[in-house]
Amino acid sequence: MSLVWTLIAGFLYAEIALVLLLVLPVASPYRWNRFFKSKFLAMLAQQAHIYFFLIMGVLVLFLLEAIREMRKYSNYEQTGEVHLNVEMQHSMRLFRAQRNFYISGFSIFLVLVIRRLVTLVSAQANLLAQSEASMKQAQSATAAARSLMEDKKTEKAKEAGEDSTLNELNKLRERVQELTSELNREKKDKEAVKSQAESINREYDRLTEEYSKLQKQITIGGKGTTTAASSKDD
Repeated sequence: MSLVWTLIAGFLYAEIALVLLLVLPVASPYRWNRFFKSKFLAMLAQQAHIYFFLIMGVLVLFLLEAIREMRKYSNYEQTGEVHLNVEMQHSMRLFRAQRNFYISGFSIFLVLVIRRLVTLVSAQANLLAQSEASMKQAQSATAAARSLMEDKKTEKAKEAGEDSTLNELNKLRERVQELTSELNREKKDKEAVKSQAESINREYDRLTEEYSKLQKQITIGGKGTTTAASSKDD
């Protein structure tokens, strides 16, 4: 095997190892995403398309070369005079052409597979990160909603307590108004009784005065009658 095909075969073996690492659960998508976004690979990623098309172009050229060699040695017509060594050399060259065809073909195929796997692993890591962020947002929203519900419950309880307190205050105010009205009625009744008692006292004093006056008149009249009777006797 020539040096060029040895390098291509080594590249194929490296591709197989990388595909196995990406497919097998060796590392999580987060670690692969961190590795893909490292500084060194970030510098290479700026020119990744150029490297990709360059590698694909080189491999396609070698694939076409292998196809040409296969067609060249496949169309060889054997004659009876051909020596055995020449036939073996021809078969060996055809085998090498077929080997080089498979090596270059599988190398091209695995380049496409690796590119797709890297894209899928990066997308999976991003989706997992987004799902975790969404879960955290949902948990925070749930906690906020629960706190709001608890606040509303406490507010409703406070409002209910305030309503009951207002009802009690209203009842107390009504009771105070009733007692005040009763007290006013009692005061009015007391004043009426007091005025009635004063009028009775005044009437009593007037009657007493009239009685004393009548008694005086009666006394004076009795004395006059007694005097007149004594004068008649004389």
